[in-house]
Amino acid sequence: MRWSAFAVFIVLFALVTGLGFVAARWRRADLSQLHEWGLGGRRFGTVVTWFLLGGDLYTAYTFIAVPALVFGAGAMGFFALPYTVIAYPLVFLVLPRLWRVAHRHNYVTGADFVRGRYGSPTLALLVALTGILATMPYIALQLVGMEVVIAALGFPMGGMLGDLPLIVAFVILAAYTYTSGLRAPALIAVVKDALVYLTVLTVVIVVPWKLGGFAPIFAAVPAGKLLLATPPAHSLGQYSAFASLALGSALALFCYPHVLTGVLAASNARTLTRNMALLPAFSLALGLLALLGYMALASGVDKLPEFAPYFARFKASFAVPALILHSFPQWFAGVALAAIAIGALVPAAIMSIAAANLWTRSIYREYLNPRCTPAQESGQARLASLVVKFGALLFVLLLPTSYAINFQLLGGVWIIQILPALLFGLYTRWFHRGALITGWAAGMLTGTLMALDLRFAGSVFTLHALGWTVPGYAALYALLVNIAVGALATPLLRALGAGEGSDATRAEDYRPATAE
Repeated sequence: MRWSAFAVFIVLFALVTGLGFVAARWRRADLSQLHEWGLGGRRFGTVVTWFLLGGDLYTAYTFIAVPALVFGAGAMGFFALPYTVIAYPLVFLVLPRLWRVAHRHNYVTGADFVRGRYGSPTLALLVALTGILATMPYIALQLVGMEVVIAALGFPMGGMLGDLPLIVAFVILAAYTYTSGLRAPALIAVVKDALVYLTVLTVVIVVPWKLGGFAPIFAAVPAGKLLLATPPAHSLGQYSAFASLALGSALALFCYPHVLTGVLAASNARTLTRNMALLPAFSLALGLLALLGYMALASGVDKLPEFAPYFARFKASFAVPALILHSFPQWFAGVALAAIAIGALVPAAIMSIAAANLWTRSIYREYLNPRCTPAQESGQARLASLVVKFGALLFVLLLPTSYAINFQLLGGVWIIQILPALLFGLYTRWFHRGALITGWAAGMLTGTLMALDLRFAGSVFTLHALGWTVPGYAALYALLVNIAVGALATPLLRALGAGEGSDATRAEDYRPATAE
């Protein structure tokens, strides 16, 4: 056990646990109402929303998965930077528009919007089920991050004793999520982001200083990991893989239920536009964190005997904890490891709340208990938030984890299939609801078959056509199939006279109010 690191870690973890339970009394309201428990009463202003969305979007993906991919696969891991650069202009345009419609019609989830826009409970059900499914591997990524941190503190790996701290953290997360709803991660996110920036700035100053600067760091990285490999003849090689991962991830981002939950909790659309302008500050932290993969390579932490068992167990995912333990005194390692663990807890809480909202509104209320009371709705959401977390554990136990980022990329393969219904629906009603269902089925089948072919160990699928090989993100390929099928089926269904469904929204719902 690294007792000094553990002591600092426990103090910070106890602080955020206390905040999680205190959050139930913050901006006191009736938490038996779903919009209060699951959306914080839609009252979060610019500052709280900035911290909430930052805690929502920058997760163990940022602290563990991206640096691990850079450490193991080199330059390919930097696809996460153009991904965020592409994503923010898109969400700047789209999400305030969604907020306006949701606010005017009391929609709590993206599935609620789809239900109202197309008059199709079936399409809304498919959107909800997709959101719940895609959220589980993303939560699994957070659990992997916590597992790595717990091992770094000195707990045994594997066995009941090794799993006990993760189980305890898991139960605490479940308890304060159940009690406080979205207020808990919103309040904790303030502490989380402060710790993240403290850790990032300290590490990117101290580690290069110890290694003699950035020039020796890049000189120590194998040449094959510094740049994308030049494609062979008749192949786009790593170039198409890199570009498609960035574009596909950006398109998938605003379909995730936890992102929509953070957005719909904002007090007004102007709060969102301010935040989309401010959130790229987190992209700077992401770029610096990605460089930790190269710093770990230059430090040679994977060759140190004391870390060999950890790399054997967690592979590249242990790169950042190993770098921190090797470069800093134990007390600061405790601060940094707490930042990573809290950075996993906050989004895991938001993700489970978002999935629970989907279950309650689009499945429980729609099909199981249409006459449910608001209290029953909120109670169902609380229970569902617990079940989703346990579902995420199955992904950790059953799927290979050579790179933790594959959990997030797998979720993207599925969640991006709701993009035509959600994104296109915000701007046009041209697509027929039946065509969107058909396209969704085609995209889900295509994406899942690609993932199966890759044995769920990766998300870059290689297409062979006309003598060319084009590796690309399976999510993007499946989305193209989805859109093509939907576009072809729409005129066919109209020609057959299939019902269009009623649109509960109006043109003025999408336009900014005068006050904005």
